[in-house]
Amino acid sequence: MSDIADYWQNFIDGAFVDGGAGRLAVLEPATGAHLANQAIADKADVDRAVAAAQRLSSSGAWSGLRPVERGRIVRKMGEYILERIDDIAPILTREAGKPLWEARLEIEGAARYFEYYGNQAETMEGRSIPLGDGYFDFTVHEPFGVSAQIIPWNYPMEMTARSVSAALAVGCACVVKTPELDPLTNRFFADAALACGLPAGALNLICGFGKDAGAALAAHPDVDQIVFTGSVPTGVSIATAAAQNVVPCVLELGGKSAAIVHDDADLDAFLSDVRWGIYFNAGQVCSAMSRVIVQEKVHDKLVDGIVAVAEALRVDDGLALPEFGANMGAMISEAQCARAAGMVSDAEREGAQVAAGGRRLNRPGYFLEPTVLTDVSPDMMVAQNEVFGPVLSVLSFSDDDEAVRIANGTTYGLVAGVYSSQLDRAMRASKKLRAGQVFVNEWYAGGVETPFGGFGKSGYGREKGREALLNYVQTKNVAIKVG
Repeated sequence: MSDIADYWQNFIDGAFVDGGAGRLAVLEPATGAHLANQAIADKADVDRAVAAAQRLSSSGAWSGLRPVERGRIVRKMGEYILERIDDIAPILTREAGKPLWEARLEIEGAARYFEYYGNQAETMEGRSIPLGDGYFDFTVHEPFGVSAQIIPWNYPMEMTARSVSAALAVGCACVVKTPELDPLTNRFFADAALACGLPAGALNLICGFGKDAGAALAAHPDVDQIVFTGSVPTGVSIATAAAQNVVPCVLELGGKSAAIVHDDADLDAFLSDVRWGIYFNAGQVCSAMSRVIVQEKVHDKLVDGIVAVAEALRVDDGLALPEFGANMGAMISEAQCARAAGMVSDAEREGAQVAAGGRRLNRPGYFLEPTVLTDVSPDMMVAQNEVFGPVLSVLSFSDDDEAVRIANGTTYGLVAGVYSSQLDRAMRASKKLRAGQVFVNEWYAGGVETPFGGFGKSGYGREKGREALLNYVQTKNVAIKVG
């Protein structure tokens, strides 16, 4: 327990530095106890980080490299992280509350982003455009320059890797504001940058409060592009600040994602997905399966199965859960846990029934039982608003059109799912669902290679896949009169 350093610094222009706003106490979700202190950035620190990124960007020392060379360094950073998984995973578990095996999966996922985008670096090719005799016309992709990235706390390593690896691959320089609830493991990206030959200024990592460092970064006049994952109100604030500087954003703002389960679905396969869909990372996932919309004919049978899944989960300190299995860790903070528990109580007052869980555990830390709510109607607050916790709402439908109406009946549109043995039925639903990604017969089907982003208030822009690379480049057209 004593192997975690007491004090963790920020990383600016290739050096570890203190923060102008002092220090923040990072708490351990499993116990509520003090874990470590983190340097906190102020506006002056943000200015220094952006200036370092801008200098590096203007120099061409990174963007001017042959793409294959950039790609090799990006890949090495992922390899560096993966080689140190045994050191990083316990720290991630202790600062984020997730089971140790989930922490390892997150680190593996972070490394995979560096591998994928490192391999993509030399594939960003332009095209020639025929204009007839006398002209030669072509396009090139040029990096925006300084990419500001504001990272959420639910996957502090994986979400950082997702945007940093893509931005670096095309030649951008990054300023990352790490999450104040679990900032510690981002330090290993700085270590990777130093060890793998990334130029100073290409990656800057600062921890700070959203209202201070986050706001200063989003509004900074020398930032060229912004990536944000988080709540709708904060996303609106960031987009507003960015608009003042006419800076493009990628916003991923959460969801209230629904799985439609038809009476011809493989129910056993679906129940296996429930564990991943809503109870992975204690439900603190933007694309969580937070609503199940089930056909009336199989409603009661499916509810019994879902309740059995929830009640079979062991909820414990993440360090006590080293192996993959039916288990779940703590939520990230007292505030998040209290909010989720409060939404369950509110749902009960509106008429929902608690079929499983619904209570906080009587122990230190931020633990909520895996929860299943039934008798939920589409207009209830719990069916409309993101809980961001291990709370599943079950609704019913009679026909296919009603299922889609219920699924589309929120302001969000991040992901959705359809479970049916009839491919034509699933494809009809997929076409009608307002979601950026639709899973058919497997929640979280896809991977790093598949584009991810939302409709409606789930945000705009796409991350993951080749589409994400286009976030970080501008297309320049060159038209030449010849002959």
